[in-house]
Amino acid sequence: MFSRLGKKRLPEHIDIQTETSEVRIRLRANPRAQRYLLRLPADSSGPVLTVPGGGNLARAEHFARQHIDWLVARLQDRPDHVAFQTGDILPLRGEDHVIVSTGKLRGLVSVGATEDAFPALFVPGAEDHIPRKVTTWLKAQARADLTDRARIHAAAIDEKIAAISIRDTKSRWGSCASNGRLSFSWRLILAPPDILDYVAAHEVAHLREMNHSTRFWRLCERLAPQTPRARVWLKENGLHLHGFG
Repeated sequence: MFSRLGKKRLPEHIDIQTETSEVRIRLRANPRAQRYLLRLPADSSGPVLTVPGGGNLARAEHFARQHIDWLVARLQDRPDHVAFQTGDILPLRGEDHVIVSTGKLRGLVSVGATEDAFPALFVPGAEDHIPRKVTTWLKAQARADLTDRARIHAAAIDEKIAAISIRDTKSRWGSCASNGRLSFSWRLILAPPDILDYVAAHEVAHLREMNHSTRFWRLCERLAPQTPRARVWLKENGLHLHGFG
């Protein structure tokens, strides 16, 4: 239909890059449709964007970017996501750990190993409280690791951090405000330490270079030499981290 109207044929898909991941969205032209429609089929085949008659690629990409946070949230809520229940496996600092209920009502979350030496996260409390306890503990671990790495990087370039906050952002791993306040996604604690370190260095570098210029990337790589590799890792694995919790 698009070709008969003299318009450029739509590609089969588009890739929308967020700061946390790359999301592939299939395009489907429907001349009878009255509007753009983004949906997530139940068959796990991946997101689909319907393009109406009179639509084009530029508008399709714009629509997808406008709704990318919604889409990432829906992907996170798919049935195969890990809800942090007893027996679930989650990556802690990049290493798989199984969640084990201690059967005790009191106590602290702790890291150890099962009888067969598999890394484990031991969690006290009632079964229905375990997901909340795990999430709270992971956020605390993320704050500790990110604060440590960010302060080390800030000291290396003689910059000051005003404050650090931990959030659950869908489209970015971190941010730096002009007043020196840094914000990070708690899900970075699920990634390998050098990935978390890169994001900390990235946001600290913005304290000096509030841009993504050549000078910024040069500074970022000076603080975190693994920057190129870490960027690739996040692009390929970032969406997976949103499937936990």
